[in-house]
Parts: sequence; C-alpha cells; structure tokens
Amino acid sequence: MKAVRGRDGGVAVVDVDEPPGTGDVIAMKSTSVCASDLNYLRFGTTFILGHELAGVREDGTPVVVEAIYGCGECDQCRRGTYNLCPTHGQRALGIFADGGMVEQFRVPPERLVPVPDGLDLADASIVEPTAVSWHALRLAGTGPGTRVAVVGAGALGLLAVAGARRLGAEEVAIEARHPHQKEAGERLGARIGPVGVYDVVVEAAGTEASLARCGELVAPSGTIVVPGVHFGPVQLDWMPLFHREARVLPSLGYCAHDGVTEIADAAQMLADDPDIPRTVITHRFALEDAAEAFRVAGDRASGAIRVVIEPS
Repeated sequence: MKAVRGRDGGVAVVDVDEPPGTGDVIAMKSTSVCASDLNYLRFGTTFILGHELAGVREDGTPVVVEAIYGCGECDQCRRGTYNLCPTHGQRALGIFADGGMVEQFRVPPERLVPVPDGLDLADASIVEPTAVSWHALRLAGTGPGTRVAVVGAGALGLLAVAGARRLGAEEVAIEARHPHQKEAGERLGARIGPVGVYDVVVEAAGTEASLARCGELVAPSGTIVVPGVHFGPVQLDWMPLFHREARVLPSLGYCAHDGVTEIADAAQMLADDPDIPRTVITHRFALEDAAEAFRVAGDRASGAIRVVIEPS
C-alpha cells in the first residue's frame, strides 16, 4: 500500500507492507496537511506523516481519528485531559510515530469518533484542527457577550472564527494577510481587521509578531489564548499586559470535558454548518500527488487554506 513519508526535508510516496499504527484497521479516505506537518519536515522527520485523519472502519462506519493518544492510565487521562498526559508527545503522529497519510492505518478503537450525519467524509479530516481551535476558545471562556479577535487567518484561525460564532460570541474579528483569507473570514462571519480591544484574543499564527499584536488587542482582564505553536523562547511586551491584568494562556490540542470529547463537539459543528469545510478546504490531491499537495500547502500566496490528500 502507498504512504506519504518524510524524506530529505520533503515528502515521498512509498510502499509499506503493513498498515502502520496499532489497533483497528481503518481505510483512510481524507487526510489534510497541517502546518505541524510542514514543521516536521523542516525538522527532518522520516516518519509517515498525517494526524488530521478520517476514514472507514471495516464495518463501514465513517470515523474521525482523535490523534492525541494519552497513556489512558495516568491522572490526566482519567480526568479527560489526555492532552496533558506526560507520554502523549511520544505518540505525536508524523514526528515521533508513523501517522495516517496512508491507504490503511491502525487506530486504537477508543480514539475513533463517528462522523455525524451532515458531515461529508471527504471533509472530515478538518475535524481535528477544528477541535484544536475549539479547545482554545473554551479554555479562554468564549461565550455569549464576549468579543473575540483572531490573529492569523490560516485554517486554525478561520476555524476559531467559526467556533467563536458557534459559542455565541458577540463579535468576532480576524486579522488576515492575504485576500483569499480575508474573503474566507468574511464568509465565516468575521469582521476583517480588529477595532478596539477584545475579551479573548486567539494567537493562531505562531509567530512573535502575531503574539505581540495580541498584546495590543487584549482588553483589561482579557485572555490571549495561544494554540499557535512557538518553538523555543518567546518575547512579550510585559507592560501592556501588566496594566490590563491580561493573561496569556497556552492551549495544547484538545481533550474531553463534562463527559464529552471536544473532537466530537467539533465534528458536530462542521456537520451543522457544511459551509465551514467548504470555505476552509481549498485544494484536494490524490495520495500519489502528495509532493505537489505539500508544495501548495506551504505557499499561502497560492490561495491555499487547508489542503486535503485523499488516499483512496
């Protein structure tokens, strides 16, 4: 079977004898390229890539893969915050373990979430990044009456716009660089260009400049929540945060709360509003064309937001 593996800083389509992973065999139907995948390639990964995954169980059930694998036994896992399990980084798909950008993949059954009615399986790989944005918004206390600004208009930022509206935010604004991102933001109901200060500011770009911009936009007693990944130390202009008693809150992946997984919440949101995946997914490629898919995904000026690779 065919798989997409990191090689020499890029990707190669290779043959593998057995489905990677552990657990039930899933026929992969939709996988998407995340900025983390691009970073893993820069780090020199040689694993099979892919952690935004959807497919079909052997009994025909369409499922999404919850790609955060905790140990299942520690205190964090038992309380549902398996994203904070000390071992989950060891299972990070695509960088420390083989991922699911392959024709067949093995997944622990407890990490499989049924695709709800209304969500096309071809779109379901973006449930995973939707859950990342959803987790950040929930951590920051987004809800009715809150004003939300999003800095960064890639898929993560745009999905945060959709999530904030779903959670009842009073106003949602987004800061975007490219015309196609601005168009997508407007389509999802965001104001283009924040004005004033905001109760919740989502840092979705993963750069020092975007983090600094969040410091300018946060309201007194507000929260900057950071699902964007920063590697190594970051600098903050402390005085604006100090004078506003604002907090900076890292946000890692997604988890469960009140007996419900955030990935299930995210899947239902996409099922209820199919215009979200139609807006965020901009390109589709066959698995054999993975090199071109990754090239397009790495070129924001190309018009790409989320690029989907379809293994079968």
